[in-house]
Amino acid sequence: MRALVARLYLQMVFVILALVCITGALLVGIWATFYGLFTYLGLGVASQLSAIITGAVIVTIGYLEYIQQPTVEHLTDAEPVRPADAPELHQSMTKVATQLNIPVPTLALSDRDTPEAVAVGLRPQTVHLVLSQGTLDSLATAEELESVIAHELAHVKNWDAMVMTIASVPVVLADGLRSQAIEFSKSGGWIIITVPLAILSTGVWFVGNVIIAGLARVREQVADRSAVEITGSPAALATALERLDQGITTTPDHDLRTVSAVSSLSILPLEPEEPVLLGPEGSVEPLHWKIEKRLRYFFKTHPATEDRIEILSRMANED
Repeated sequence: MRALVARLYLQMVFVILALVCITGALLVGIWATFYGLFTYLGLGVASQLSAIITGAVIVTIGYLEYIQQPTVEHLTDAEPVRPADAPELHQSMTKVATQLNIPVPTLALSDRDTPEAVAVGLRPQTVHLVLSQGTLDSLATAEELESVIAHELAHVKNWDAMVMTIASVPVVLADGLRSQAIEFSKSGGWIIITVPLAILSTGVWFVGNVIIAGLARVREQVADRSAVEITGSPAALATALERLDQGITTTPDHDLRTVSAVSSLSILPLEPEEPVLLGPEGSVEPLHWKIEKRLRYFFKTHPATEDRIEILSRMANED
């Protein structure tokens, strides 16, 4: 398993370097667009002015995207639960948090039937561990539940929420720049600016999402391994993943769409397998879905569940 750990960390280093590169490409692209415009207009300070405007654009887009982002706490639709109301859950969570040497999170439960397990919060001191009723119903033993809790709190120990938030910055900026460029062009903005910026931001958004999905998959594998180190039972986590996957498979697609906003944060992806069909009889598959199915692999934020279970099974056999 040492080879697996080394490979995972090498992948993370590669992903981080790739994110630095696309962030640089975004900044250089914005600067080059305005530099070309100012040079065309014959301004003698095109380079300096372009640098100032590039900084202003990034700050403005970042601010607009920040104030528009819904909080993850709101998306999970969960309520905090006192230790007296769920003593066994609190005891298990406290045990794992102590072993990981992190602050004990606030436990929050959701009434949703969809199997969800999410650690919410950028810093260990502010984390909410969110478990849905669907998760509690799917798991059969206390060991399975503890392994799920250990997986989620391993993300906290590894500062994954902070890492993924920082990694997402170029994608968020690119998405905001793209939407603003489109709106600017609709209001009569200069095509010489809006078209290059729209093309640049779309490219960075696409490549950035692919890279971030790769980073997320690696960190899920690291969290699996950390959970096993804490609980000492790869079999319990493997069984838990299998049961949760079965629960997600039997969840109606419309319920999965309700929770899709937190799909990348949960222990397993929460995404419908089929689109909302169009047409008078509801039988027409949307065009974008045909394209999305071909690209879906690149945007997956979790390794295939069967692959995770296979790795855990090998770990169990080595014990």
